[in-house]
Amino acid sequence: MTTQTSQIKPLGNRVLIKRSRATASRGGILLPDSAQEKPKQGVVSAVGPGKMDEHGKIQKMTLKAGDLVLFSSYSGTEVKTEETEAEYLIMAEDEILGILS
Repeated sequence: MTTQTSQIKPLGNRVLIKRSRATASRGGILLPDSAQEKPKQGVVSAVGPGKMDEHGKIQKMTLKAGDLVLFSSYSGTEVKTEETEAEYLIMAEDEILGILS
């Protein structure tokens, strides 16, 4: 899916994450994209308003824009922007494993 990031506003308890770029190995070798595993961390670009509970109240989000987060390999839905071809992921806050400091 290709879109502009200004058009993406996560709903509910979803977050928009810009995936981190791959880094060179300890030996300085940078593998081509097709041969390397995608990074499992990224920066939160936008957050939704939160999930509605059974009483109709919105539960506040734990994350905020700018947080560096860790997630599993297969979580989220990939989205690419038209102008920069940057990779983003949209995923539920529950799929995020932790905040890196």
